[in-house]
Amino acid sequence: MKYIKYILAGILFGIVMVKAETISWFRIYEMFQFDAFHMYGIIGSTVVIGIIGTYLLKKNKVKNIYGEPIEFAPKNFSVARYLIGGIIFGLGWALVGACPGPMFVLLGTGFLPILIVIFGALVGTFLYGALKSRLPH
Repeated sequence: MKYIKYILAGILFGIVMVKAETISWFRIYEMFQFDAFHMYGIIGSTVVIGIIGTYLLKKNKVKNIYGEPIEFAPKNFSVARYLIGGIIFGLGWALVGACPGPMFVLLGTGFLPILIVIFGALVGTFLYGALKSRLPH
């Protein structure tokens, strides 16, 4: 019962994703073909909201649910890291027709072939963990 508000927030987020058509293969295809602004508008909006939200978290020194301060550790910039990671992420997104974010939303809507993608994401995450020390960071 302690986490019911998070479950309800996740369900609400899933409904919003379905209604905004962000889980639609057609919308993702349109985006990669540069045929429509729909997905770019949504992604751009989330980037702006994320920037504003991060600024407000830092400015107001917000604490997490355990009362600890939220800290933002600086990351070392690496062209290889972002270029290789971005290419792998983009290829996966284009091949599957779904971003990792809505995988469980698609499953919740009854789209069972997404189970293959979820399995692949879990295998990829495991492989990353196993190979992390050998990858450029």
